[in-house]
Amino acid sequence: MNWQRGLGIGVLLGAALACAYVTGSVTAQRPLVTSDEINTVEVTRSALPATVQVNVRIRADALQQGDNPNETGSGFFYKANLIVTNYHVIKDQESLSVTLSDGRSVPAKVVGSDPGIDIAVLRVSGVSAPKLLSFGDSSRLVLGQKFIAIGSPLKYQNFISTGAYSKSSSDVPRDDQLGGEVGEYMLTTAMIQGGNSGGPVLDSRGAVVGVADANAAPSQLVPGIIGVVIPANIVKQSLTDLETVGVSQRGTLGVSLQNLGDLDPALRQLAGLSSSNGALVNEVPAGSAGARSGLRGSLKNNEGQLLAPLGDVVVAVDGVRIKNSYDVVRRVATKRPGQIVTLTVWRNKKEVQVPVTLLKRTLSQ
Repeated sequence: MNWQRGLGIGVLLGAALACAYVTGSVTAQRPLVTSDEINTVEVTRSALPATVQVNVRIRADALQQGDNPNETGSGFFYKANLIVTNYHVIKDQESLSVTLSDGRSVPAKVVGSDPGIDIAVLRVSGVSAPKLLSFGDSSRLVLGQKFIAIGSPLKYQNFISTGAYSKSSSDVPRDDQLGGEVGEYMLTTAMIQGGNSGGPVLDSRGAVVGVADANAAPSQLVPGIIGVVIPANIVKQSLTDLETVGVSQRGTLGVSLQNLGDLDPALRQLAGLSSSNGALVNEVPAGSAGARSGLRGSLKNNEGQLLAPLGDVVVAVDGVRIKNSYDVVRRVATKRPGQIVTLTVWRNKKEVQVPVTLLKRTLSQ
């Protein structure tokens, strides 16, 4: 999985197509033969004015020796002066600007962020959106449906690619500690490379059904060929939360977790655990949903080493067995404040059911 700033290393093979366009009909240097070609041109022409390139100046303390301090990502207008992009695009920014599809560049600033699903909101000044994009319903998509991705891969602005909605997956590992609350990512054959991050992924009606996030590859030495997309429905929910509350309101236990498989096998054996599947509860802050439900944290010595007996080990969420801490986080995140999630925990060498009433998140969390 390539999870680099800008997300992706690739080789670009470019081709240009010059078109004159009139709504309802298309003329080109060569006649467009199929209805699918016409649809792609129509959707693209309508969406391009709403799509931007995000230009990021990286802070000096976030750079390694030899790094380029100037990075790019993508985004799109969803309100007159508000733009959606990825959080990982802007998280180390010193300054920001966006370049509109017609080449104009205007300053921007971050006004909201949601690292849990890797989304950020930018506000621009001195310009109003040339066009707005609307969100579709990502829950109604069907496998094989056409996706159209627009963005700035490898800094080539207004780049268009098409592909199929190929699969949904909850098993999309990443090493940047972001996006852990995305229940399921959408995978596509549409090209998503470095610089596409934050750009719109559209259906054949021109609705935003997802936000480009990353690509999947066997290693960082080869280009990613599978595009990773954040579903529109959780993005819409996040934007509403950010605008009304200032922070996302997905469910959280408020505790720190550790993969059971990362523990010394001897500790697991002492706790009576034969499997490495599960998530150990480490710290349980006072006032958190976990603390109010009676979850038990783990003890450590002065060197930070775990001591026996271990704290609670979460082995299932709402009756569904989990593998690791990521499973716990993403399953709890499907809930909203006030809802109850039932944890099955291993405590004193037996399973115990612990109902947790989820709390409203605050800006300090």
